[in-house]
Amino acid sequence: MFASGKEVTPVAMYDDKPKERIILHCDCNNFFASVEETLRPELRDVPMAVAGDPESRHGIIVAKNQKAKAFGVQTAETIWQAKKKCPNLVCVPSHHRLYHEFYEKINAIYLEYTDLVEPFSVDESYLDVTNSIHLFKMTPKELADHLRARIKEELDITISVGVSFCKVFAKLGSDYKKPNATTVIMREDVERIVYPLPVSSLIFVGKRSVEVLEQYHIRTCGDLVQYDQQTLHRILGKSGDTLYEYIHGLENSRVHSWYEKHEPKSIGNSMTFRHDLVGEAELKAGISALCDSVAGRLRHAGKKCRTVQIGIRNPDFVTIQRQTTLDVPTMLKADLVRISMQLLRDNWDMTKPVRLLSVTGSELVNADEEIVEQLSLFGAETTDGKSPKDREKQEKIESTIDELREKFGKGSITLGFNRLDRE
Repeated sequence: MFASGKEVTPVAMYDDKPKERIILHCDCNNFFASVEETLRPELRDVPMAVAGDPESRHGIIVAKNQKAKAFGVQTAETIWQAKKKCPNLVCVPSHHRLYHEFYEKINAIYLEYTDLVEPFSVDESYLDVTNSIHLFKMTPKELADHLRARIKEELDITISVGVSFCKVFAKLGSDYKKPNATTVIMREDVERIVYPLPVSSLIFVGKRSVEVLEQYHIRTCGDLVQYDQQTLHRILGKSGDTLYEYIHGLENSRVHSWYEKHEPKSIGNSMTFRHDLVGEAELKAGISALCDSVAGRLRHAGKKCRTVQIGIRNPDFVTIQRQTTLDVPTMLKADLVRISMQLLRDNWDMTKPVRLLSVTGSELVNADEEIVEQLSLFGAETTDGKSPKDREKQEKIESTIDELREKFGKGSITLGFNRLDRE
């Protein structure tokens, strides 16, 4: 018996199958910060944020708890900006491997209800329970509430769940009310719940699209639904076609099975900053936070990348992308920071403001593959200046740091790690 008061006991199948799909979007609330609080419960009593390089005022806020949110602390702003709002903010380093472990445990619970579990990010998953919900003798809302109660009881993590007939409105539902809430948006609920919301509530509707739609006095989803597909295509091109499908509930992409094997083609991360970054120190803080995440995900996936790409967007939403191919594949944060910063220096005026940064590793190879390395004329070093033994040593160091971060939240671990960035 779980906290919800419902036992998960399969019962006889009903004759009538559901007429509509039942899609759940489950979103962990303040995920990174919540995981940190499970390790150190005392953090629940203080405003706390997970940050890249917590000991640097130029570090970036990656996640925050509810107490920090109450002070106005926002994801993607710098630590010094956050501490202006909340002087007593406690900053802790990130533990990406630990977050992935919780991600696996949470999805393992979802898999007890359906095999159609499709991760959307490290803290979000879609579930299609259309053909399995009858086994558990619950309504869609009861099942969502049951999942929330069970994950809170077993893992001490809260989730918000959106329930709908399609992915788009399920996602909107999980965002509609937070934290720790269930929102049901079936067809009969769309006009009441969705139409009053701003168009930016729909997934993938960014600031630029909002600005364009504003010119046509399209501010809410209710305004949007009044326009035919041809007009929206004229206004926004293919994005207009997509929005037409979204607002009319025509999006019908399937939820993939957890067991379908999809080899990643690239692993990357991007961050839009609350305030523009200017200068070497702030830009490196942003790059370092992104590379920390990407390197951890590469190691977790057992991959190395041959190509590193960065994206840079200015306040006018002009974006450039630059990449370089490596002689030796890497999964090291130190390498990613060094290469990304070199690309940044070579292609950007460091005195100009940056709104968004991204770092992506592509051309992935298995980490345990034998790689024929391009040696220098002396045969002792790779073209990045490190011998194979040095690289192997650094890989062990960073993997050990991953393991230590799982167990300890000590700033000293971060300090040792960041020295690698300055080589």
